[in-house]
Amino acid sequence: MRRQTLQKAAAAARPAVSRRTFVARAAYEAARKMMPKISDTERVALGCGTVGFDREIFSGKPSLENLLKTYAPLVTLTEEEKSFLDNETEELCALVDDFKVLEDKDFSEEVWRFMRRQGFFALKIPKDWGGKGFSTAATSAVLVKLGTASSDLASTVAVPNSLGPGELLVRYGTPEQQKYYLPLLADGTFIPCFGLTGIHSGSDATSLIGSYGEVEERNGEIGVKCTFDKRYITLAPVAGLVGIGFELKDPNNLLKGQGEEGFTVALLERNHDKLEMGPRHCPLHAAFMNGTVKGSDVWVPMDAILGGQERCGFGWHMFVECLAEGRGVSLPAMAVGLGKGAAPMVGAYARARKQFKVPIAEFGGVQEALALMASDGYIAMASTELMNAIVDNHEAPMVLSSIMKQNVTNRGRDIINHAMDVSGGAGISMGSTNYLGSAYMSFPIAITVEGANIMTRSFQIIGQGLMRCHPHLLDVVEALQSDSADAPANFMKGVKNMASHGATNFGRSVVAGVKDAVSLKGGEVGQMAPDAFVKLHEERLQRLSANFAVAADLALLLGGRLKFEEMFMGRLADCIGAVFLGYGCLHHYARTHDKVDEGLQRVAEHALLRLEAEAFEALKHAADNVPKMPAGAHRVVGSVLRTAVAPLGDLGATTKAPSDRLTKATADLLTTRDSDYASTLLLPGVYTSGAYQKEVLGALSLCLEADAIERACKRARKHPTADEQKVLEAAAAARDRIVQVQAFEKLGHAERAPGHVRPALAQTDAWLADEPAAREAAAA
Repeated sequence: MRRQTLQKAAAAARPAVSRRTFVARAAYEAARKMMPKISDTERVALGCGTVGFDREIFSGKPSLENLLKTYAPLVTLTEEEKSFLDNETEELCALVDDFKVLEDKDFSEEVWRFMRRQGFFALKIPKDWGGKGFSTAATSAVLVKLGTASSDLASTVAVPNSLGPGELLVRYGTPEQQKYYLPLLADGTFIPCFGLTGIHSGSDATSLIGSYGEVEERNGEIGVKCTFDKRYITLAPVAGLVGIGFELKDPNNLLKGQGEEGFTVALLERNHDKLEMGPRHCPLHAAFMNGTVKGSDVWVPMDAILGGQERCGFGWHMFVECLAEGRGVSLPAMAVGLGKGAAPMVGAYARARKQFKVPIAEFGGVQEALALMASDGYIAMASTELMNAIVDNHEAPMVLSSIMKQNVTNRGRDIINHAMDVSGGAGISMGSTNYLGSAYMSFPIAITVEGANIMTRSFQIIGQGLMRCHPHLLDVVEALQSDSADAPANFMKGVKNMASHGATNFGRSVVAGVKDAVSLKGGEVGQMAPDAFVKLHEERLQRLSANFAVAADLALLLGGRLKFEEMFMGRLADCIGAVFLGYGCLHHYARTHDKVDEGLQRVAEHALLRLEAEAFEALKHAADNVPKMPAGAHRVVGSVLRTAVAPLGDLGATTKAPSDRLTKATADLLTTRDSDYASTLLLPGVYTSGAYQKEVLGALSLCLEADAIERACKRARKHPTADEQKVLEAAAAARDRIVQVQAFEKLGHAERAPGHVRPALAQTDAWLADEPAAREAAAA
């Protein structure tokens, strides 16, 4: 009886199972038609790098607790690293006259020797090979300090310590290559460079147009005949060792399964036959070495392939995993240098510089600019510390490094632009006392190199992020690319997980939005307990993360078209970028609030309010501009996203911009001594030993004292005492020295030539001499 009952139940279930299988198969086949085939290069890219906190953001519920537990212990420097920063790095900064370097377009012989012999090009090479073996945090700190003395100095040291042959050799070189090259790189005998950028492919390692090689056999040994035409290669004009990226082909199958076709890296010394190096570019008149690397039919023995023959075709893995260092660490360090070095200098200058008998630090427009410099500097510093710790945790997060490169370098450009606006003529008049001009001219280079920010924002961050970091998408894609019998079932399982993921985050978004609308929390400047401050802003960031997760899920409905909707992807990139940087600020504040006074909360609040508003506005614009879909589906998608982001409209929206009161208080961090924020967190680790830096920073207290005396005398309608008059006179003298700019009797190579007379003056003299004769001739 029991057996018959079970048989009937099974028979009844078979049609339902069959129907589900049919539906799954039909949905699977329809999705396969919509899904573009993943190329071999894309498949390799998906297997490179790591995911971590970026996946938490895509999941909709990131955790500050996890960040602190995982990365906080990795932020500090060792005693050896601190000593190198305080001594060798300080000494190198003192050797450089930035204006002379800019004029000469090169460093002195003394500076080159010091950089090479003191290990500045081997910060990341392990001690076993003669290098410093420093952490990423220490390398970043060195670059920050060098950048506050000379942007060319930071650029020169950055390349060998990020994407270069040294880093690649440590990870992938053969024992023979490591034994030969690493000691020579460590002691500075070889200066390294990496040749990737081509004329028609830029820095796109997936499209090495014009850089190719073919496996050949010569004299019984196989090697590669290469042709390449590289440009924009930093350090190429002085490099002794270059890594060349090229596309390898093996039409005759000479590799025989040991290695494969694809992106490959060769190591070539400067004197290699048919290798052409030397000509320089002039990148915005910066002085760092940058030039071309060319070769036609260059013979590369197989032992010159990085990692040997078995690493043929493995270059994409090498490139991607090392790129996180350059994009996520080296370039953001230059923005940090501006936030830590230029911002306090400009603040002190604004206190010294008077207009209409009032320090310009008291002008509202100047205070707005200074507050933006302060909070952008804090964002750059805090997020860079977190990113350094992530890399020191042996992670290579491509999405987070792209966010750092695009977002933090953009903020660095904003910092230097505001600095120039406040400084006025002192910023644009070049000379040995101008600490902004060189950085202002060269910072667009950081925006452009290693993937232009436009492409990084509008394509890379979301294009890579959706596939790598979404908790379920990769499972669905792998099922669609598979021909196995259980692929439809795996596909449906992934789709269900994605639907559940989307529904959960939609619900979380709506609940959080309504909760914020009913009871908005806030806090005046410096008046919230640290734990309450952290809790408030993490709740907002978690809400925005859930909003972003919904937007990312809805974006997938565009299918293969998404990669062409770059404005839409750019808005999503703005959101995830702001959320990650916000967590960077919280990570920093939670670790350091007990070491700094309430000024830290001022700048952190200013920064977080801006980031939260940026994320919200990005999602709001995304909801209003969903790309057109069949049957008007984009309107439905936009409505769903709009509901998730702002369920009750602007009520409860995370768009509370910093108040004028907070803006002024944040600017005061740079122009007064009311807080120890600048002296505790900004000025340590930057170069302040130059004569002009000492003058400006040292005058801040004096000018503040003089301003207080003037205000008191004005209120009391009295003259200053003798002692007060001495302070006023000392401050006036300091102000006069600080606002001076250099003027040159002769400027430029032509004027310095013996006997040179400026053509305009020579013409005036000649025409004045001719004029009487011309008048007489006319009268006759």
